[in-house]
Amino acid sequence: MKVLLSNSNTLLRLRSPTAIPLPHQNSHHSLSFIPPIPSFPLQTPPSIAVQHLTAKSNQNHLKHPQPSEHLDDGIPFDLVKVLVKFKSRYNYIRVLEVSRKADHPLRGSRLLLLDGPGNIHSINFIHRIFTDTYFDVFATLPPILPSGPIGILGFGAGSAAKLILELYPEVVVHGWEVDPSVIDVGREYFELCRLEKEYADKLFIYVDDALSASVKGGFSGILVDLFSKGRLVPELQDPVTWEKLKMSLKEGGRIMVNVGGGCVEAEGSGQDGKYFMEESLKAMSKVFDDGLYVLSLGNREDDSSIALTGIMPDSDVWKEALYTSLRCYVDMWTPFNR
Repeated sequence: MKVLLSNSNTLLRLRSPTAIPLPHQNSHHSLSFIPPIPSFPLQTPPSIAVQHLTAKSNQNHLKHPQPSEHLDDGIPFDLVKVLVKFKSRYNYIRVLEVSRKADHPLRGSRLLLLDGPGNIHSINFIHRIFTDTYFDVFATLPPILPSGPIGILGFGAGSAAKLILELYPEVVVHGWEVDPSVIDVGREYFELCRLEKEYADKLFIYVDDALSASVKGGFSGILVDLFSKGRLVPELQDPVTWEKLKMSLKEGGRIMVNVGGGCVEAEGSGQDGKYFMEESLKAMSKVFDDGLYVLSLGNREDDSSIALTGIMPDSDVWKEALYTSLRCYVDMWTPFNR
């Protein structure tokens, strides 16, 4: 999804919603260093210098878009609040809240924006579980995995973990995130603190390099959502990385990856997100010779995509194990062709 903040009018432009992190487990502490909510008027936000806030999935993924004269033009600034913004060691962190009064599919949501281009790394709706973004596709993975823990590499504020734990409460989730400030924001603004209390024996968060993630006995599945400076991390374009991740799986385990696409804008790069997506898929295809599938989140050439490893499961059996609103994704997978 691409989001534009423009000072030339009063609209937050949303063209569509999308972050690196053995174990040093976080303590459950509060967000004490967050500065006060900015007091400047949102109609003329001089301190918001970001021109493009790029999310890692595309608005075409919204399954039931609501008719709106502002759907393409954006959301009025007076219906969007900046809850917090500050720079951490790794990111330029901003949390936005979209009013429930907004005539837009993202109404009632909180969005976590990171880095210069403003990538949306987490989304949370207080009054519903499903997001109508790529996080919902991530939530289709558990039923096709063997028993065992799931790893989330690029935990963000916990959007994927929330879906998985609330839909599949028997699953154990281990999440890696490199930026402790992102975890703190998740606890303060994205219900992560509640999740840690309710699923104390199911959710484990580590602040460390995600590509060093491992658990005893291996992962049954891994969700990869690793972006930095507005692009897939370079390690994902290296087959050696995928060999290592494959080795961390149990027998029959799978990996699902947000590989981005042309809608993801990188900082200071000559290539767009589509280039990094294609190079990452090529690297994966050299390792997962038993199967690699791609799901496009929209119909445009620059829409972002999700990748899945392994032999495609029986679609009817897979659908039967899913909530009704998630079944539509099963038939969207196509084999990757180099």
